[in-house]
Amino acid sequence: MAEGARIGVGESAGGRMPVLYIGGSGRSGTTLLERVVGQLPGVFPVGELVFLWGRGVREDQLCGCGDRFSACPFWREVGDRAFGGWDRLDLDEVLALQRVVDRNRFIPLMLASGAPGRYRRDLARYADYLLPVYRAALAVSGARIVVDSSKHASTAFLLGRLGGLDARVVHMVRDSRGVAYSWTKQVRKPEVVAGESYMPRYHPGRQSLYWLAFNVMFEALPASGVPVMRLRYESLLRDPRAEVERVARFAGLDVDEESLAFLGERSVDLAPNHTVSGNPMRFKVGRLDLRMDDAWRRELPRSQAAFVHAVTWPLQRRYGYR
Repeated sequence: MAEGARIGVGESAGGRMPVLYIGGSGRSGTTLLERVVGQLPGVFPVGELVFLWGRGVREDQLCGCGDRFSACPFWREVGDRAFGGWDRLDLDEVLALQRVVDRNRFIPLMLASGAPGRYRRDLARYADYLLPVYRAALAVSGARIVVDSSKHASTAFLLGRLGGLDARVVHMVRDSRGVAYSWTKQVRKPEVVAGESYMPRYHPGRQSLYWLAFNVMFEALPASGVPVMRLRYESLLRDPRAEVERVARFAGLDVDEESLAFLGERSVDLAPNHTVSGNPMRFKVGRLDLRMDDAWRRELPRSQAAFVHAVTWPLQRRYGYR
């Protein structure tokens, strides 16, 4: 393989596999978008697949359907098709490979034409594990498109290097002040069944730097050749139908009134799912009211809101936040 070339899936892959990737800073509405878009015919959401190996296979956390990962019929069949069973995996090797290829600090290596040979070999080896999962998920679900809401910028760049994928990325953005406030709240992880576990909490000042770094990396993604569309969380909540139609067109799907019947003017009907990880709302089934979460306007101290906006203002302005 020539240096800097895309990694091919191989003749057995059956052509380019369509993956719609949802990325952006955490608490920007990525899980909400995945759940809504995942109701479209021919679309199957798998959650944050970046956590499949650790939270799913190793820790046996809850699938979006409510079963443990090991007991979920969907994921059990995916494991059988991909590897002859999850127990056939060298999980230590998979996690080690993920640590040395799928990190934000390795993005320059993914793009470099002269990346070290060891990195290219590790990336190719990791692809040998990751691609069969996408392939099996498409086969078991019978869907046309898999939706992966892993969020991470490094994973988006990595998917762009896998030549057997037709990877398209929705870059989800939200007002940095709303994101910063959301990370101050205590949120329990219902998928962890062995005791109580909570998502980390961050000071708004620290989170403003994370927000800026994450979004800067996604701003650079189109230059790597990956198709990207930007979607504001606030726009999704103001006009969900128009934004879902826009995402569908970007993904190459034709939608009509019948295919959007699940989506009301201010609500969505959610079917059960098999997401492997994500925001706790992935466990919601049935009617979900689509309400704008703008509690930060009342609850975030004005001094902190001003600081966050000052730190992030170049991209805030670019995204239309005043």
